[in-house]
Amino acid sequence: MRRLLALFAAATLLSASPWTLSHEYQAGALHIDHPWARPLPPVAPNGGAYLTIMNHGGEADRLLGARTERAAVTEIHTHVHENGLMQMRQVDAVDIPAHGTATLKPGADHLMLMGLTAPLAEGDSFALTLIFEKAGEVQVEIKVEQPASAAQPAAAHDAHQGH
Repeated sequence: MRRLLALFAAATLLSASPWTLSHEYQAGALHIDHPWARPLPPVAPNGGAYLTIMNHGGEADRLLGARTERAAVTEIHTHVHENGLMQMRQVDAVDIPAHGTATLKPGADHLMLMGLTAPLAEGDSFALTLIFEKAGEVQVEIKVEQPASAAQPAAAHDAHQGH
């Protein structure tokens, strides 16, 4: 019976897609969880990428930027409320406190992918390199998928036309 269970477990792992096995990343004390982007219409010039970074170490770090061949420019953006309107602003970095978490998500801090070189189609994935102040460069795969929650802002957020 143990052999049968072991064989079943091995078969399950071997049949899992590479995406399933690589959707979390470790860089020193940083744990990067579930990098994703929302699918967009083929004509959308810009998109957003999202993820969660957990710092299990005793020293703070900062996300300084990112790059990908999927976009001409990748910047860190945040949302601000000014004069009753929500607007996007580029920021220099995202702080990741010691023993803390930084979440890049729609409607908050996110990675802005400007000048997309190919549409963000559901089911696709692409490489993106995160650049940290202390942890250095970490390559992750961004999975293009629908948001987990319908409560998240509409896809129009991602298609910033003014950049």
